[in-house]
Amino acid sequence: MKNKKRFIEDVVQGVFLVLGLVAVGCVLLITVYLVVAGLPAIHEIGLIRFLFGKTWASTAAEPSYGILPFILTSVYGTAGAVLLGVPIGFLTAVYLAKLAPPRLKAWMESTVSLLAGIPSVVYGLVGMLVLVPAIRKGFHVPDGASLLAAIIVLSVMILPSIIKVAITALEAVPKEYEDASLALGATPVETYFRVSVPAAKSGIAAAVVLGVGRALGEAMAVMMVSGNVPNMPALFQSVRFLTTAVASEMSYSGGLQRQALFSIALVLFLFIMLINATLNYFLKRGKEK
Repeated sequence: MKNKKRFIEDVVQGVFLVLGLVAVGCVLLITVYLVVAGLPAIHEIGLIRFLFGKTWASTAAEPSYGILPFILTSVYGTAGAVLLGVPIGFLTAVYLAKLAPPRLKAWMESTVSLLAGIPSVVYGLVGMLVLVPAIRKGFHVPDGASLLAAIIVLSVMILPSIIKVAITALEAVPKEYEDASLALGATPVETYFRVSVPAAKSGIAAAVVLGVGRALGEAMAVMMVSGNVPNMPALFQSVRFLTTAVASEMSYSGGLQRQALFSIALVLFLFIMLINATLNYFLKRGKEK
């Protein structure tokens, strides 16, 4: 009987090991493929011209492949979405995890799950039909399809990821921590923000990373509300993100243009890896202190 249980445990561990190796292998394959497909264009165009060029004209008689407008637009758009979405998502998660009545919590969690399940094209459609005209009329600009519209749509789209992961992290904090704080005379709100939130710091940081990854990687909804024009970023101007640059031209690209699009995908991939590595560094540094 004991040998049978040990055999079953060994089989389960072996299955988990294989699945983990498959996941790691997929990431490595994607990395290798992007590097192999993207480096030739960077080598031919030139790294400085590619990253810091301000003009993207891939179908012109004399094509130009500068992606600085795409990089800055993605950075500004993601930063704006994080500045809007993270505080709302974080405070909502604290309320649902610690303060909300059970019935309201169940209803709001169902609503958040519904938001997570809505396809991105639906967000883009609502933004295009409601948000874009509202920006055009409200700010008296020629076209509401702009960086501002993309930021607002992205900030809504990252909310479910942030709220759900942050709730899980906050609910995992041991009850004894909060009881000790309350016993020392702290109010419940003080306890939640000064004890529970710091204890769940790594989980909340993971929620922010998921939100940033969602904002950086979104293409369809952003394409529908941003105007998809390769301009330098401005709040009320039509812009193009790194993701939409790949999505909008890949279907008819060829030769150097297609290789340049893979190079854009490589830059986007490196951005996400850099964000994850930076956050992990600061988290480990915080734990050591």
